[in-house]
Amino acid sequence: MEQREKTRNLLLKHYKTYPNLQLQDIFKFLYQSAFGCEHLVSSLETATDYILKEFDGVCYEPKNIIEDLDGNYSRVSLAYMKNGLSASTFGKIFVTSAKTEENGLEILIEKLDVVKELIFSNSLPFTQIEFEKELSTWQKNGFPAMHHSEIFRDNYHPSYRVIANKYLPFLPLFTTLDQLLSKGTVTLAIEGGSASGKTTLSGMLADIYDCTVFHMDDFFLRPEQRTPERYAEVGGNLDRERFLSEVLLPLKNGKNIRYRKFDCSTMSLGEEIEITPEQLTVVEGAYSMHPELQKHYDVSVYLNITPEMQRKRIVKRNTPQMANRFFYEWIPLEQRYFSEMNIAEHCDLKIDVLEA
Repeated sequence: MEQREKTRNLLLKHYKTYPNLQLQDIFKFLYQSAFGCEHLVSSLETATDYILKEFDGVCYEPKNIIEDLDGNYSRVSLAYMKNGLSASTFGKIFVTSAKTEENGLEILIEKLDVVKELIFSNSLPFTQIEFEKELSTWQKNGFPAMHHSEIFRDNYHPSYRVIANKYLPFLPLFTTLDQLLSKGTVTLAIEGGSASGKTTLSGMLADIYDCTVFHMDDFFLRPEQRTPERYAEVGGNLDRERFLSEVLLPLKNGKNIRYRKFDCSTMSLGEEIEITPEQLTVVEGAYSMHPELQKHYDVSVYLNITPEMQRKRIVKRNTPQMANRFFYEWIPLEQRYFSEMNIAEHCDLKIDVLEA
């Protein structure tokens, strides 16, 4: 019932926003809600080229820059590119959002039943006969993707792409990165507490930008460094000195990076790795914005997670024994570091973490 009510509210909102819409536009809205953009994607090059050409012709301000669909996708207007988001990044997000929704048809049929109810209650401006006739034709054809109606296009000039909702919170970050990357190389720090999604975001950036990624977890203290004095330091439980000398300083000087990952299973450093950095380098992990490291980044982002969501994620991902280490050992150290060093305030962007 909760999902049906959500569908009902979104459809009524859609009608209120676009009072001249046709049944064809309702069907398109629900198709995109159920299937996303899988039917539109051919290749990244083609997708990006179409975005550029279409953006050049955009001369109307959209009613909504971002419009919720009834599912895991949203419509993002090409007008968002006026903020600095590149066509290349927009295209990659669009293509990466495309996937096969195995239960799409089942979901679509359930949503169409809500449309029928709204028409029956006179909440939508269509007759039952019109609905049944157009639905029958659509169904006989196998529920293909469809275009907006001519009336909708003439009145509202739609120009958008359907993207997965997981990208929405990070559009301001992508925009900032595109602006900086247009001028040269960029080093980004991703800060935040345990389970806030730092590693997930770095993976997302790697998919979109083909960037170099470093993880602060590869720089745990070696056994001989784990002294009471070191742990008494705020933010002292990672080897920031080695990270600075092996990664950030060579990166700043345009050199290849040679570093060794800390191996928790052997409590020692692994073999030396050599990396030639890409135009964008991402550093993810708590303590990446320690005051001794901050000046070496071009931009930084803080992922803000509520204690309730953090606890829920940690319990879901870990054994009870490991979860307790988070709750009673690692998170208190992080919180002291965030609080006493005002880490969130020193980051350029702050993004609230939403439950998937």
